[in-house]
Amino acid sequence: MTKAKLIKLIIASVLAIAALFVPYEALGFVGDTALNPLEIRVIAIFVMAALFWILQPFPIWSTSMFVIVLMILTLSNSALIPFRVEGVDPLKFKDIMATFANPIIMLFLGGFFLASAACKYNMDKNLARVLLKPFGKDPKWVLLGLMIITAVFSMFMSNTATAAMMLAILGPVLKLFDANDRGKAAFALAIPLGANIGGMGTPIGTPPNAIALGALQSSGFNISFGQWMEFGVPYVIIMMVLAWLLLLKLYPIKMKEMNLDIEGAEGFDKSPRAIIVYITFAVCVILWVTGSKVHGLNDNVIAMIPMAVFALTGVITKKDLNEMSWDVLWLVAGGFALGLGLQQTGLAKDLINAIPFNTWSPVVLMVGCGFICLFMANFMSHTSTASLLVPIFIVVAVSCKDNLAPLGGVTSLMVAVAFASSLGMCLPISTPPNALAHATGYTDTRGMAITGIVMGIGGLVLSWVMMFGLSKVNFFEAPAEAAAAPAAVTAPAPAAPVYAKPAEVAAPTETIAEPAAAAEAAAPVADSAAVAIPADSAAKVVVTDSTAK
Repeated sequence: MTKAKLIKLIIASVLAIAALFVPYEALGFVGDTALNPLEIRVIAIFVMAALFWILQPFPIWSTSMFVIVLMILTLSNSALIPFRVEGVDPLKFKDIMATFANPIIMLFLGGFFLASAACKYNMDKNLARVLLKPFGKDPKWVLLGLMIITAVFSMFMSNTATAAMMLAILGPVLKLFDANDRGKAAFALAIPLGANIGGMGTPIGTPPNAIALGALQSSGFNISFGQWMEFGVPYVIIMMVLAWLLLLKLYPIKMKEMNLDIEGAEGFDKSPRAIIVYITFAVCVILWVTGSKVHGLNDNVIAMIPMAVFALTGVITKKDLNEMSWDVLWLVAGGFALGLGLQQTGLAKDLINAIPFNTWSPVVLMVGCGFICLFMANFMSHTSTASLLVPIFIVVAVSCKDNLAPLGGVTSLMVAVAFASSLGMCLPISTPPNALAHATGYTDTRGMAITGIVMGIGGLVLSWVMMFGLSKVNFFEAPAEAAAAPAAVTAPAPAAPVYAKPAEVAAPTETIAEPAAAAEAAAPVADSAAVAIPADSAAKVVVTDSTAK
């Protein structure tokens, strides 16, 4: 450990320990809202996790693992004897461990299988070749085509992997620009913009989406994969057009014609295993888009289909399995565990009772939550941002559901929060795709900052307008909402989960683990790279980014 990391570790540890001795009674936590020892420990663990994720004395995925182990040792019914508290119901250690098998984790793992298989058989490169043909040879339209294709891939693949692949395709083309042609910067920035924005189109596109979705599901507000795409894809399309126009304005293109030669895209592989990949990918997308009302399968269950098919047919080997981004899943699980601690110790309920959020203006809540997420996402992992803030905002949203009704209710706030967590992209360190683009040497920090700020704020406003519009057509209304949401506020026992699962979900592990889903994430990735990524080291970015989608 370097001296700098040791100092960060000491600072974070001292502040976390200090959280154990704060006079919470003086802050208004008295009477019914007085905090018990377990709730205070959750606060300390939360402070520690936040500082570890921001300062990164350790890799961000290892922080998540430490959080889970620390919760078991100090908060569970299997805690060390000195940490057990008489008269206070502890968390069940099985519930904490179950965060590793949360259904949202399975959804992400299924996405990893699909992405790995697509890359292995060059399905991604061949699709890029086919999809780029309609855009011709005019650089302006080719730029739009690259952005759209990057966004489409990012909906189902890691943002970082998508950006790395597309920049590799684009590399030889960038060298064809004249030295004084600023258009090359537009092409270099188009890739991270497409990757960052495209991931918002599906629940598996980026961890903040999955975290927000898990929080909503565990609170009784159900959004299917297809429903998310119904508003997510139009949002991505509008953002892509705005980003395209902005790039053309900031970086006029002088080149009149260009040809893209994609290496490795000579034609679709027609081997039996490649055909299995094509069919499985298409079937999964169709099942996700059509929804459970048509075929009866839950989105998380659908994600397990490619796992079984690819494993049995040899499409995915042991080597491929070992190369998947398991650190992303561990990072997300740590966020789920934090959410579980907030809910089952009763801390979330006490925070809501101590602070009169229900008297706040819905506009203030929506705007405030959005800007907090956007600000943090520019300086730390998008996944970590969502993991820290979603568990808090879901509790606030449920307690203020009546006030938020004119703006779309709980669901609209959480979707806007998820989008805000993915809009932080004004710095090279904001997200791995940005770092990869910066490493090409064709971008400048000033241009990245301008596009990042404009698209960040513009994306926030667009999400609010879209949520408001959807609320007017009752898009987010669901039978489960009315029945399940109140349970989040009125649950009497601090040790019991604050949120009730919809009636049709019977699996105990899902009911226990999903509340934690409110806490994120791939994009995740080494958003850990968001601390210090050398501009000339693309390889390092790719490695670290596995957690930052």
